Amino acid sequence: MTELPHEIVQHYRSTDEGARLTGSSGRLEFVRTQEIVRRHLPPKALRVLDIGGATGTHAAWLAAWLAADGHQVTLFDIVPEHVAAARQLADRTPGMTVALADARRLPVPDGSFDAALLLGPLYHLTDRDERLAALREAGRAVRPGGWIFVAAISRFASLFDGLARGFLFDPEFQRIVSVDLASGQHRNDGDHPHWFTTGYFHHPGELRQECLDAGLDLLDVVGVEGLAGWLPQLTERWSHPADLDVVLRFTRAVENEPSLLGLGSHLIAINRTPA
Repeated sequence: MTELPHEIVQHYRSTDEGARLTGSSGRLEFVRTQEIVRRHLPPKALRVLDIGGATGTHAAWLAAWLAADGHQVTLFDIVPEHVAAARQLADRTPGMTVALADARRLPVPDGSFDAALLLGPLYHLTDRDERLAALREAGRAVRPGGWIFVAAISRFASLFDGLARGFLFDPEFQRIVSVDLASGQHRNDGDHPHWFTTGYFHHPGELRQECLDAGLDLLDVVGVEGLAGWLPQLTERWSHPADLDVVLRFTRAVENEPSLLGLGSHLIAINRTPA
C-alpha cells in the first residue's frame, strides 16, 4: 500500500471528518450527496463500495437506507485512524463492513459490486495518472451497468472560502489561491488548521474528462452545495425546515447549470460502468 503524504495523514488525525459533515456547509454537502445518490440507485438489495469512506458517515447512511432490502456496504480507507473509527460505527450498523485499503489497488474481485462511491480519494491524488488509476479500479470493481459516484473539490473552492471567511486578505493565503486557480495543486505549507491540506482541486470540465478517460460512461457532473454553502446564515436555516427546503430546492434547480458548476465546494460526477 502506498503511503499518503505525512501532512495529509496529520490533517485527518487532527480533524474529525465525521463531525465535519454535521456542520453547516458540511451538513449541506451530506444531505445533497444523499439526494444525488438516492436519485440514481434502485430501491433493492445492493452491494455498495465506499472507497475512501473515511470514518463511515456515508457508509452507515447507505447501510441503514432501505436496510430491510439487504444492502451490503463495504468501506475502504487508507488512513488507519479512519478505519478504526469506521469499524466502531460498523459494529452497530448491520450490513456495513470496513477494511484498510488503497483506492488505487482494491482487494476485491472484478464486478463484485453494484455501485461505488469515491467521495474523497480524488481530493488527495495530486497526480492525474493516480486519479485515473483510482477511477479505473472503481470501474473494475463494479459490475457492468453499475453506478459510480465521484466527488471532487472545485478549482475555485479556496477562493470562495477565503472570501467567505476572510482568509483571502492574508497574503500567504492569496499565494495559495493563486496557485490553486492556475494549476489545481493545493498546498498548505504553513499547516494553517483552516486551510486544508495537500490536494487537487478540479475544474468541472477536467473531472468530466478524467471520468471519460478512465473508461466510465459519464452521465452528468453536478454541483453539490452551490452558492448556498458559502452563506454565513446557513447554520440558522437548518432549524427552519421551510427555509431549508428553499435552499435545497434552488440548489437542486441549478445543480447542472454549466456556468455555475464551480461555484460550490464540491462536484459529483455520476457515471455508469460500460455494459
